Amino acid sequence: MREDAQYRKNITPGLEVGIVLKKDQRSGKVTYGIVQDLLTSAAYHSRGIKVRLEDGQVGRVVEILY
Repeated sequence: MREDAQYRKNITPGLEVGIVLKKDQRSGKVTYGIVQDLLTSAAYHSRGIKVRLEDGQVGRVVEILY
């Protein structure tokens, strides 16, 4: 995981990100999409900020695609 994915300030709606879904935590499979909502209210989370993608999937950000 990239360190910048652990800070809420680096993630905004409309940003393209890679997330790990709950069901994929063991395998680490990454799903890509556009952020709709930020679900983590804390400024920092060690496993990544939880977001909802525009297609409704929820997971923790592991990479930000700039």
